[in-house]
Amino acid sequence: MSDVSPGQRRAEPPRAGRPPEARRPPEPGRAPEPVRGSDAGRGERPPSQPGAAGRPLAVAGLVAALWCIGIGLAVLTTITLIGWIAAPKTALGHGMSGVFRTAVNFWLVSHHAGFSGSHGRVGLLPLGLLVLPGALLHRGGAWMIRGLGVPERPRVAVVRVALALAAPYAALAGLLALAASSSAVRPSAWQALVACFLVATIAGGLGAARAVVAAQVAAQDKGERLRSGLGALLRLLPDRPRSLVIGVAGSLGVLCASGALLVGGSLATHMSDADGLYGVLAPGIVGGVLLLVVELAYLPNAVIWGMAYAIGPGFSVGAGTSVSPTGVFLDSVPAFPPLAALPEPGPAPAVSLLALAAPFLAGGVGGVLTVRSLPSSTSEGAPLWGFVSGTLTGAVLALLAALSGGPLGGGRLATVGPSFWQVGLMAALEVGISAAIAAWMANWLVLRRPARAGAEVVRRPKKREAKKREAEKKPARPAEQQRPARTRPAEPAAEPAPPAIMPVPAPVPADLPAASASPYAPGPLEFEEAEPVLAPRRRARARSRDRDPLPDLAEEPRPAPPPDDGTVVLEGHLDDEPAPPPAPEPVPPPREDPERTENRGGAIYVLREEPPGE
Repeated sequence: MSDVSPGQRRAEPPRAGRPPEARRPPEPGRAPEPVRGSDAGRGERPPSQPGAAGRPLAVAGLVAALWCIGIGLAVLTTITLIGWIAAPKTALGHGMSGVFRTAVNFWLVSHHAGFSGSHGRVGLLPLGLLVLPGALLHRGGAWMIRGLGVPERPRVAVVRVALALAAPYAALAGLLALAASSSAVRPSAWQALVACFLVATIAGGLGAARAVVAAQVAAQDKGERLRSGLGALLRLLPDRPRSLVIGVAGSLGVLCASGALLVGGSLATHMSDADGLYGVLAPGIVGGVLLLVVELAYLPNAVIWGMAYAIGPGFSVGAGTSVSPTGVFLDSVPAFPPLAALPEPGPAPAVSLLALAAPFLAGGVGGVLTVRSLPSSTSEGAPLWGFVSGTLTGAVLALLAALSGGPLGGGRLATVGPSFWQVGLMAALEVGISAAIAAWMANWLVLRRPARAGAEVVRRPKKREAKKREAEKKPARPAEQQRPARTRPAEPAAEPAPPAIMPVPAPVPADLPAASASPYAPGPLEFEEAEPVLAPRRRARARSRDRDPLPDLAEEPRPAPPPDDGTVVLEGHLDDEPAPPPAPEPVPPPREDPERTENRGGAIYVLREEPPGE
């Protein structure tokens, strides 16, 4: 049998006398195409892991679910066993079976699945424990997607991997909840199914998204690095959902920072009260370490409570209590050191009122990020998308408020934490309105930049032309006021440029030769009247010279008079001998017929001779 799993390529030894083939670099300006299908591990894609390759997706999901549950239970069982050894033996169960049941309960609690005890239902669970199963499921989703290589449809592949991992994971969690049930502690099976399914879907999907995007980046030789599953998820989302997710993440970041600042500042001012509670509890070394772990696990809950305080509704620590900017009303609280950060009953501290500006600041940041990631083509659409981003932020805060609170047994502590619907509604209004205004202003600035750039491009040529005109209008400086020119080293003489070829002008009608004209034809722009037949004829040129020139030809220079030395100028040529005067033309005798016709310049004249005496 072959020892190479499907989807992998057997390494071939280099041929004799020929070095191994190097990887061919991609052409400049063109990214190499990712390899798909069964070519995993070839060419430009990193090789797939042998554990996931060649298995059906359902089998790979079951293997990944078993791997995540096994490691999680191993870690929590170890911590429970250490506490069982340090604490009284009956605190964490009777015998090893009791320790295992307690570890399973802790594992279900880490997925935010509640349980019921002798004192009532416990739903106030630490959100910090979600880090352990979330990290394991994130890695399991990445392991599963690497077996598929670079899929043709990455979004569909991520959803398939997340569901294939979540289904067996939730089923196994439900079975463990039923197996760990006892008379003292009864885990909720339906909460275990729902909570584990949601956690596995979200964490496994983020891990698969990060792995598939990392494979695409490696296939294209971009040299980039992905640091989080959220960044990979943003690459897989369409444009508009991506912009909304970015806006919601920005708003939540500002609100989380404000909540953490409130909790840290209040805890720093009440540090002496927290030390007093440590003295009362006296946990010891091992118990102190376990108590510190529990405090860190409840730290996300405290930050969410601080966010609820900044938004306005605040939170409660038991029935009939309230901690909000409008006032603090408290009763006896459990002896838990982090609860020492609660303010004194009465009016709210004046410094804490500054936190009321946090939701409006968060809305402004979210609106700007939403528009910057994808501007709106119309000014009316930007406020709408900003308000949608704020509304989604309110929905996420309502979910976080519901997860951060819950009952802590029966009686007065049946209601602990913020009201999810009040927090969600107030956050949607405050963050949504401020996000709409900020998105409108940011989109207006984005749309104004191209228009401003075009106006500057149009103004610059106009300014240059105006400067040139002013320079031409300025009078030249006199020679004594002009600055002496800077002397520069002599440069080699440049080659003379070839003479420019000037076009030959068209001949003017006055310059045309008149040799072809008939001596009897009339001059230009002149009409000749009929003359008697027997009258002596004169040349048309002579008559035209005697008359005044036309108005448009009066300004033309007249030819120079002929010289007095006896030379005759004829058509611009000099003759040494004067030409003889022309002989007079003989007058033709009268014809015998009394009527005759003549053609003069295209006109026909009828001549008639009358006898004398008539």
